[in-house]
Amino acid sequence: MNELRLKFYNTLTDEKEFFKPLKKKVVKLYACGPTVYAYAHIGNLRTYLFEDFLKRTLIKFGYQVKHVMNITDVGHLTSDADTGEDKIEKASQKEKKSAWEIAEFYTQAFKNDLKKLNIFEPTVWCKATDYIQEQIDLIKILEKKGFTYQTSDGIYFDTSKLKTYGRLLNIKGKKELKSRLKIQTDKKNPEDFALWKFSPEDKKRQMEWQSPWGIGFPGWHSECLAMSQKNLGTTFDIHCGGVDHIAIHHNNEIAQSEAAFGKIPARFWLHGEFLNLNKEKMAKSKGALFTLDNLIKKGFDPLSYRYLVLGTHYRQKMNFDFESLKSGENALNNLRQFLQRLNQEEEKLTRKTIKKSISRFRQDFLKNIADDLNMPKALAVMWKLMDFYNRRSSLINPDDIKKIILEFDEVLGLELESIFKEKIPQKIKSLVAERERARRQKNWERADQIRDEIDKLGYLIDDSPAGPKIFKK
Repeated sequence: MNELRLKFYNTLTDEKEFFKPLKKKVVKLYACGPTVYAYAHIGNLRTYLFEDFLKRTLIKFGYQVKHVMNITDVGHLTSDADTGEDKIEKASQKEKKSAWEIAEFYTQAFKNDLKKLNIFEPTVWCKATDYIQEQIDLIKILEKKGFTYQTSDGIYFDTSKLKTYGRLLNIKGKKELKSRLKIQTDKKNPEDFALWKFSPEDKKRQMEWQSPWGIGFPGWHSECLAMSQKNLGTTFDIHCGGVDHIAIHHNNEIAQSEAAFGKIPARFWLHGEFLNLNKEKMAKSKGALFTLDNLIKKGFDPLSYRYLVLGTHYRQKMNFDFESLKSGENALNNLRQFLQRLNQEEEKLTRKTIKKSISRFRQDFLKNIADDLNMPKALAVMWKLMDFYNRRSSLINPDDIKKIILEFDEVLGLELESIFKEKIPQKIKSLVAERERARRQKNWERADQIRDEIDKLGYLIDDSPAGPKIFKK
């Protein structure tokens, strides 16, 4: 593995670059977390899956990862132009709960989704409302250096004062950004963004704080920078998020960091593409979306969605439909059954030439994950390995194949090791025994009925020459 070097596509430089952390064997990673006003949809979760593949790959290559993820529980407005309602406050009115209750409920729901998808939790969770002073201190620095001005509704960052504004955008992107951000307040430039918003004079907000500029709440873009700086330092290794963060949120983080500290906060910027539904971006604002619980209620194993996501590179748009999800679930079940069969086969003495071939599969897998997280190709390597075993099973020790697949799963995260820890329920064993009696009596109709009953309970039977073998679906 020493001869392989990790290579990631860096949005900042618009090219693939070899990765080397600032500190040997330690990677500081910041990932933009959810705004907790509603359930995360599966498009959101695709981004967190890509970040999990990244983290697992870094760990596989021997790095210690300090992973920081924020929870946006205040300050994210309904408009990119810093207008409209705070999303948490709006949800509070709709659900007739306090803003704090809304944030806590959907934070826990998000964490539950991560657990169901076998996504590693971050090293540090940080809530925006716990870092108000750090955000005020950041704005003070920007004010002292002449990058702020006050309007009727808040303190704004003056993008015209920073020549490098928009580092993540090309010329075409900058023009498109101007057209998106029409001036609806008394700010100077379309791209200028709120650092601190004043509370409305006609009503009291649930989430508001005293500041040198008046009672109010922080701007969304200041939150992430203040939290990453506090937990990872002025410059860290990798910043992640969805592609929708590039134009505004991440550009505004970079702008504040350059203005305040003279540095770009992260050296690598990695962004995951959208999940499309009927060829349109899945978004809460459009209403057409699915949550993970929607999939579970339709009978799908949440890990089948994880498997499905592995099949598309994180920088490519992915179209979702239930037919594809079913295919993903079938493939995952086939993989599980293959491993269960391996576990029940006798050990064999493997030839040296075969062992060398097996090691090449391992090298190919590592080469693909090192090449900008090419999970589709890495997944294909695993299936080729399984085919290799099926064609030469008499020459290969099944334990050798099992070990390498479980090693692959350290990155894929499909929880394959749990297969060997599961015990077959007594009810299933009794049904299998009853089926065997029916088969001996040549009561094929009853035997088929019992097979169907076992299938409905989530298990399959393989009638091998050595007797029936039971597999969990």
